[in-house]
Amino acid sequence: MKPITIGMFAHVDAGKTTLAEQLLYHTRSIRERGRVDHKDAYLDSHEIERARGITVFADQAVMLYKGATYYLIDTPGHVDFSPEMERAIQVMDYAILVISAVEGVQGHTETVWQLLHKHRIPTFMFINKTDRIGADVDRVLKEIHMHLTQDACWISDRLASGEVDEALKENMAERDEQLLEMFLAGEGDSAFWLRALQEMVCGQRVVPCAMGSALQDVGVVAFMDQLHLLTMAGEADEQEPFGARVYKIRHDPSGVRLTYMKALSGTLKVRDELCYMSGDERICEKATRLLVINGSKSQPVERVSTGDLFAVVGLSSAQAGQGVGCYSDKLGYELVPTLTAKVLFTDSLNVKDVLKAFQMLNAEDPSLDVAWEESLQEIHIHVMGLIQLEVLQQLVRERFQLDISFGSPEILYKETIGAAVRGYGHFEPLRHYAEVHLFLEPGERGSGITFLNACHANDLSVGNQNLVRTHLFEREHHGLLTGMPLTDTRITLLKGGAHNEHTHGGDFREAAFRALRQGLEKAENILLEPYYVFKIKIELDDLGKVLSDIQRAAGQFDPPQTTSTHAAVTGRVPVATFMGYSTELAAYTHGRGMIHLAFGGYDRCHNEQEVIARKAYRKDADPLYTSSSIFCAKGHGYTVPWDEAEAKMHLL
Repeated sequence: MKPITIGMFAHVDAGKTTLAEQLLYHTRSIRERGRVDHKDAYLDSHEIERARGITVFADQAVMLYKGATYYLIDTPGHVDFSPEMERAIQVMDYAILVISAVEGVQGHTETVWQLLHKHRIPTFMFINKTDRIGADVDRVLKEIHMHLTQDACWISDRLASGEVDEALKENMAERDEQLLEMFLAGEGDSAFWLRALQEMVCGQRVVPCAMGSALQDVGVVAFMDQLHLLTMAGEADEQEPFGARVYKIRHDPSGVRLTYMKALSGTLKVRDELCYMSGDERICEKATRLLVINGSKSQPVERVSTGDLFAVVGLSSAQAGQGVGCYSDKLGYELVPTLTAKVLFTDSLNVKDVLKAFQMLNAEDPSLDVAWEESLQEIHIHVMGLIQLEVLQQLVRERFQLDISFGSPEILYKETIGAAVRGYGHFEPLRHYAEVHLFLEPGERGSGITFLNACHANDLSVGNQNLVRTHLFEREHHGLLTGMPLTDTRITLLKGGAHNEHTHGGDFREAAFRALRQGLEKAENILLEPYYVFKIKIELDDLGKVLSDIQRAAGQFDPPQTTSTHAAVTGRVPVATFMGYSTELAAYTHGRGMIHLAFGGYDRCHNEQEVIARKAYRKDADPLYTSSSIFCAKGHGYTVPWDEAEAKMHLL
């Protein structure tokens, strides 16, 4: 039977790590149960996690139970570390969503549920902290039905020794006509109904809910039994070609790169060759070591098979989301940072050492998107929030012995264009030659930079066409309004010119960048800012203030949904104006209001001119870009401004 990977998810402080400790203890994976408040939880093995009492890194353990093997991944519950959570989701077979019986469904609970639902991960819910004052499991189940899914149903006391009781059968029958007929006729033995329930859980048609207290060890053993009964492993076929999915990168204390992955098919042995794509390049490297990770411990193994979670030593460039072996695709991620911050450090530190440390962190967390601004001699990173910056500062100090800090985080703006234009670039100093014509069009929101090729091989060789494409994607391009990244733009190569003797590879970089920049000079440039999609639930008396706050924050809302006592409001609002609203909402609703914020993509900036003035970007002083072209006359190159260059192009 294949091992089963189970992920642990929750809003922060719902008791997720405590439940994980109990599951590990009852499966004899650990001898003693740790506690978050005692700073000795098995899966919070990093000093930073133990000091803060929160899960920061997605760590894993191995559980053996009644002849089955389970990999348990404890994911971060704090919203600032959501990208780490999302990367782990894509290798999971099942999930456990822990919800506090006191606080109920909270903002991050909805974010987690939506991600699990999107990736079609069968989910179990555990209503925790039933021993606490204020616990109300019936209220929480109603909240789950209202805000998450109607398919949640109790399994506590309804699934004993593999026997599905009548109430649970009725819940199943409500969701399947064939089962309804059998239920009404009293047909089907216990094995049939258990198998049907397993299939409905696997197909996300039933979401089993259990309850208990992880801290007091109430209901945990019963939940583990139910989990064991309702998960389906399937058989492994070792004859299939090997394929796996990378879900995280780490470095051991000596700096050796560990590529964590899940085997999706076949078998891998030490010294076998693994192939994967890195950009447009196919790389093949040997797996020099295979490690099974269990908490902070690692065990070398000679082979791994379908379903195994393991780490590989020997891969230099594989990234999270990358398929390896017979899988060559790369998955994208939904949760992206909307803030950018500058790394601050004194002259006593070597900038190369600081940059090297952050490049290593960037390999482990690609959402950081570490960028080196050569002209400013500055390092910039992307982050989710202030807590992440605090953790990064501590991590860099402990791991690399570098004392750094960060500037105040700012909104990560982007730029695009509003209408189609043509851009022309010519680069012809003495003994160099390249000319590039590009067609720039607005792309769909969220599409990034895309490239099309309409250039005929008779006009420019295929090799040089590919060179233009490669150069256009080798760096982030600056917009003209604020110098922020250009996005949502479709670039089509129309024409290009080369010289048999004088053209060199770098010439096309110069010509392509100048063509892009010249096109932007003529374009309608638009500033974009990140938006939240929000859902706010408040008592009816607070509705007027919430709607007023949304309008004041330049947001838009849908018609509110109301009951006799409560209201729910959904809509979109700029991140810049709503970042701290959850604190404000909690204050004036005395903790009774609930807000769910999710990244809603980029759209037109609500205060464009104010941001442009504040950024004070000087487009003509950007050392990375120029919109002018260089032509040659009488043995010398000379510069032609962007608004005069088009008339001098050789290919027009």
